[in-house]
Amino acid sequence: MPQVSVLLSSFNHARFLPEAIESVLQQTFSDFELYIIDDASQDESWEIICRYKDPRVIPIRNSQRMRGAYGLNEVAKYHARGEFIAIHHSDDVWEREKLEKQIAFLKNHSTVAAVFTLVDLIDEEGVPLVNKKHFYYSLFNQPNRSRYEWLNHFFFYGNCLCHPSVIIRKSELLLAGRYDRRLGQLTDLDLWVRLCFQSEIWVLQEKLTKFRILDQQANQSGLKKETHCRIRNEWPLVLNNYLQRCDEETFFQIFPQMLNRSTDSHWPFLLAIAGLESDDEMKKSFGLNLIYSLLSDSMTARLILEKHSFDYPDLIALSGEVDPFHGKEIFRLHSELMEIKRVWWWKLCAPFRVSSKLISMLKSK
Repeated sequence: MPQVSVLLSSFNHARFLPEAIESVLQQTFSDFELYIIDDASQDESWEIICRYKDPRVIPIRNSQRMRGAYGLNEVAKYHARGEFIAIHHSDDVWEREKLEKQIAFLKNHSTVAAVFTLVDLIDEEGVPLVNKKHFYYSLFNQPNRSRYEWLNHFFFYGNCLCHPSVIIRKSELLLAGRYDRRLGQLTDLDLWVRLCFQSEIWVLQEKLTKFRILDQQANQSGLKKETHCRIRNEWPLVLNNYLQRCDEETFFQIFPQMLNRSTDSHWPFLLAIAGLESDDEMKKSFGLNLIYSLLSDSMTARLILEKHSFDYPDLIALSGEVDPFHGKEIFRLHSELMEIKRVWWWKLCAPFRVSSKLISMLKSK
């Protein structure tokens, strides 16, 4: 059996796919199997994959678009034979010693579930990214932390680990629950959170992965409207892990700053407070909704009142301050619009606005 199962997800990256595949086949560590999982690409990706006759290459093609998590889950559970699973993407590149160095680390550190690497950023031509203002420029340059420190960092700052740099023990991946197919943007972050609730992770302080930044925000995590919407909708599911998987002892190891709140505190309420005190509206919304849930039970409500002097009137006041949907800004803009509509020149231009609408309607027909 091969020691490592490499899972390479492929979708419409024919231009970059050969380099991604070759960067695996040319590894100094050769005891692996390479599953290339094509997600019904519309370009020449499948034809490129089928050209490889290396016995370690196992091509799989979805008959329709299923998104990457589906193929990774299926192969990890039903096909992968390796003790370790390495994730790769069809537009990224590995340095030749990546697998060798990561496997050596995992074999020497049995308590570590997964090991990542630092990252070099490249553009579509393979040229190093030099724009220091780019969102990704220093995102993946992370120090090592304990699993509790990682969980604290994930809660307040989100993901900062490069997905195609990871190698994870298969047993730990299956124990954590594989990828959540409901998620489209925070899929890997959700897995890292669940993983850190059970084991340690590590980042090799070497740049062994090349992460490609595509033009026109074409990366899956690129700055697009749908990306923004998914992130806001998926964060509550990720944060819910902290409620479901914590106990009191674990909570205070993740959030040691909460130890000074009370010697006899209700930790789920303090989890809500942690969200409310963050600078992120999504975390604030999570905190508010958690308090809504906690106070739905009268016994829990009495406990929170006793331990934290927080009651239903406080919740109602708080709900008028947390603004996850930017209602205050919408109200301000609406008020300004109403003021504009009251001035004389707005009323004077009314016939022209009506004419413009009629012309547009006629053109559309």
